[in-house]
Amino acid sequence: MTANWAFFAAAEPDLATTVERRFGAFTHHVLATLRKDGSPRTSGLEVRFLAGELWLGMMPGSLKALDLRRDPRFALQANPGEGTGMGGGDVRIGGRAIEVEDAEVKAGYVEEVKPPEPFHLFRTELTEVVRTYVEDDAYLVVQVWQPGEPLRTVRRA
Repeated sequence: MTANWAFFAAAEPDLATTVERRFGAFTHHVLATLRKDGSPRTSGLEVRFLAGELWLGMMPGSLKALDLRRDPRFALQANPGEGTGMGGGDVRIGGRAIEVEDAEVKAGYVEEVKPPEPFHLFRTELTEVVRTYVEDDAYLVVQVWQPGEPLRTVRRA
């Protein structure tokens, strides 16, 4: 089962807000895709949360875009920033990226984001959102959300 960003945000608004803040703290993040041979590729990427969707925009012909066209599975890691603070914790999102060909949808994205053109645009279908953080300097806390499942929280001393 997959879900778009709006579905996730409605199901877990506090976690969604935290995740958006973590991604909003920095411009560049890390996207993991799968190469032709199945090995992982990591690339830098900017993301946008607009109109209830998590969008991934890419330069034309980029290897990450070609990877996603071939196999839409991805993992997206928020930039942890400098040092060890990681305010808000470490967040990552897994799912499938679906390329957008609809000219009207792309035009709406261009109006909002003003990306250099031409570009590839992917909307995401989420399969997992994970936040890991330290609580009270004593516990490692892992929150895991998957569509159709309640939020799981695990605390380790």
